[in-house]
Amino acid sequence: MMTSLGLSPDDHGFRPGAVTDPGEVLHLGGTPLPLTVPARLYVCGITPYDVTHLGHASTFVWADVVARVMRMAGVDTVVSRNVTDVDDVLTRTAAERGRRFDEFGLTQEFHFDRDMAALHVRPPTHAPHARHHVSHVVRLAMALLAAGAAYERDGFVYFRGAGAAEGRDRDAALALLTENGDQPDDPLRDDPFDVPVWRPSGEGDPAWPSPWGRGRPGWHAECAAMALATLGGVVDVLVGGADLEFPHHAYQGAMASAATGSGPFVRREVRAGTVGRDGVKMAKSTGNLVLVGDLLRGSSGAAVRLMLLDRAWAQPWDYTPNALEQAEALLEGLYVAAGTRNGSVAAVAAVRGALLNDLDVPGAVRLAVESGGDAARQVLRTLALQ
Repeated sequence: MMTSLGLSPDDHGFRPGAVTDPGEVLHLGGTPLPLTVPARLYVCGITPYDVTHLGHASTFVWADVVARVMRMAGVDTVVSRNVTDVDDVLTRTAAERGRRFDEFGLTQEFHFDRDMAALHVRPPTHAPHARHHVSHVVRLAMALLAAGAAYERDGFVYFRGAGAAEGRDRDAALALLTENGDQPDDPLRDDPFDVPVWRPSGEGDPAWPSPWGRGRPGWHAECAAMALATLGGVVDVLVGGADLEFPHHAYQGAMASAATGSGPFVRREVRAGTVGRDGVKMAKSTGNLVLVGDLLRGSSGAAVRLMLLDRAWAQPWDYTPNALEQAEALLEGLYVAAGTRNGSVAAVAAVRGALLNDLDVPGAVRLAVESGGDAARQVLRTLALQ
């Protein structure tokens, strides 16, 4: 399929085997990230118990841009985006609605996939589901036990997690653990920072056999196991929301590194800034959600996507209707610019350089609007805005 501008929707401006400029190196967080082939992205995905709001969408659109910019530079890229479909919140929500956790999760996942397609997010190479990787969590637990990084007690396997919290304020870190559903005051633990890799299941909980009895995985262990199973022992870029930095990303990486005995599990991290409304982070508990599906009834997916991208990726921001109107106007200007004949090689290099420089989407878009022609078409291709 071709767009009205003559652009293939999945054309990033390169072909397999193409020789690219050796000076094109992706910088993330202010430092270069030289890439081997394939580049490996792990994206912390959804817990499928609710509809997609802008906070969710921001993370997944930014993850898509990371992969597209890598491909723009000629680097084959593998993306693994998990589905956390073994989770106590999902189990409770499904039970409240008279549904099985797995069947209910699949229904919610369908709605999520539909929203992602509307936002031009490319399907991941791998979409591991936690319930399909329970055996990998068991193997992870066994590896951690063998390495002395975990211990078994009363059907639990606990990861020794003090190192994951190193350098953080103790009280603040314990509060974040509690806020994220953990129980630091559990008397079975040697240390409040230890977290379950495996835990026994109660009545109504999903359960699988293990060497320690019937049970289910811990949250951080699920992501560690799924990343190892789909991408191997090193992840080039880990993408998630800013609120996942601790405890989730810290424990996920610590578990994977301890199990493999290798160095840091993750080379770079991209955590999308939180999205709020009226100064408060979007969350179901606060009732301030802006749903992607609602916005798509009045605006194009490309406009919503550009609204999410028109800032530094780590920047927190508040949604307002005016932000979407501005994105629509900016997108129209980009389309007009792409219709001109300007073929400046320097302008194309400039917009590519902006995207490779810490994913500077605002800089690339504004350069493209000013230069028009090939530069604008490059931005439309790479950012999937057509």
